[in-house]
Amino acid sequence: MNPGKWIDASTTVFWFRRDLRLKDNRGLFHALKERGNVLPVFIFDRHILDDLEDRDDARVDFIHQSLILLKDQLETDGSTLLTWYGNPEEFFRSVSPAAVYCNHDYEPYAVSRDAQVAAILNGKGSAFKTFKDQVIFEKLEIAKDDGLPYTVFTPYSRKWLSKFSASDIKVQDSESLTGAFRKIEPAPMVSLEEMNFRPSGKALPARNISLSLIRKYDQTRDTPSLPGTSRLGIHLRFGTVSIRQLVAVAKKENKTWLNELIWREFYQMILANFPHVVGGSFKPAYDRIPWRNDEEGFKSWCEGKTGYPMVDAGMRELNATGFMHNRARMIVASFLTKHLLIDWRRGEAYFAKKLLDFELASNNGGWQWAAGSGCDAAPYFRVFNPDLQMQKFDPELKYVRNWVPEYGTSDYPAPVIDHAFARNRAIETYKGVLK
Repeated sequence: MNPGKWIDASTTVFWFRRDLRLKDNRGLFHALKERGNVLPVFIFDRHILDDLEDRDDARVDFIHQSLILLKDQLETDGSTLLTWYGNPEEFFRSVSPAAVYCNHDYEPYAVSRDAQVAAILNGKGSAFKTFKDQVIFEKLEIAKDDGLPYTVFTPYSRKWLSKFSASDIKVQDSESLTGAFRKIEPAPMVSLEEMNFRPSGKALPARNISLSLIRKYDQTRDTPSLPGTSRLGIHLRFGTVSIRQLVAVAKKENKTWLNELIWREFYQMILANFPHVVGGSFKPAYDRIPWRNDEEGFKSWCEGKTGYPMVDAGMRELNATGFMHNRARMIVASFLTKHLLIDWRRGEAYFAKKLLDFELASNNGGWQWAAGSGCDAAPYFRVFNPDLQMQKFDPELKYVRNWVPEYGTSDYPAPVIDHAFARNRAIETYKGVLK
C-alpha cells in the first residue's frame, strides 16, 4: 500500500505508538485542537516485530485487537485508522504531511527512531511535535534540589507526592473534537497473517478498573493465589488506559496502589536519565560479578523444574499465561541471580519474551533490584529463601498446587541446589568483587 494515497500536504498525522486510545490522549488532543484534518496512523514496526521469536506473540495480538477497536471508533465518526507494516523511517520518507503529532517515548530505540523521523520530516518542512502522555512526571520534572535525578525511590516518591496536584490528571477530552478528524473512506487493515503472525489464543486482561479490587489492594497484593492485582500492566504498556485515569482512582481509593504507579514512573525516569541500564548495571561495579554459565540451571528455571515450588509455580504461570504475580516475580528473579548466579540480563530477556505486560523500564528496574545492581539501598546479601516465601505468602499451597500439581509426589524433582550453600556462594561471590 502506498501511504501517499492517504496523506497529502493538508493532512495532520497522529502517530499512535504506545497510546492506543482516543480518550485523554495528550498528543491526539493537541493535533485535533491545533491543526485539524487529523488522520491517525499506526505503524507495525519491523525493527521491533522482526526480533520476536514467537509468531503467536500475544502482545502483537493485543495490539492488533486494540487497533481494530480504535478503527471502528474512528470510522463511526467518518474517519479511519491507517495501518502499515514496515519501518517508520520508510513510511515517513514516502509522505509529506503538514505535521506529525505523537507522544513521548523514553526507551533508547524509540528516542533514536523519533530523532530520525524528525530529521526526515524537518527536511520536508513538515512539523514534528511530541507530548508527555504515558507518565505524570517525566525525566527531570521530579529532581533533587541540585537538579540531578533521584536514584533512590523513597525520596523520589516523597517529592512526586509533594509536587502532584489535580491539574496533573486533568483530562484533555479529545473525544469532544472528533469533527477535526479527516473525513475519508475506511482504510484497509493490516492483518496478522500479512505480518507472519497468528492469534495467540491467550486470554487477554480486560481494561476495566475493578474498584473493589483496588480498595483491597494493600491487603491482597502479596497473595499469589488471590486475584489481588489489577492486571492493567499491558494496558499501561500500550496506552489503552490513561495513566491520569489510574492515578485519579489510586489517589482516591488506595495509597499502596498509587505507590506502585509511582514506582513505574521512577523506573521510567531512571531509564530516561541513565540509558546505560539497558544492557548494563546501574551500579557499574556489579558488571564485574562472575556470573555462572549454567545452562542446565537456566533450563530448569525457565521450565519451572527447580525443585523449589514457589519458583516453579511462578515460572509455570508465566509460561502458560504471559502473567506472573508480583510477589512471584521477585522470588524467581532472586533465585536466578542469587541461587543460580546467572546473569540478570538472561532473566530480563526471558521475561521480555514472555510477559504480556513487558515494559522495558519496569522489567529492567525489577531485575536489577533482584540482582542488587540497580537503584536500591538494600545490601547485596539480601537473598530470598523460596521456602520461607512460600510459607509466608502461600501457606495453604493454593498457588503452588495450582501450578505444580505434582508437588509432594515422586514426580517432583529434588532441589537443583541447596539454599544454604547457594546463599553463602552468592554472598561470597558478590563480596569478592564489591570490596
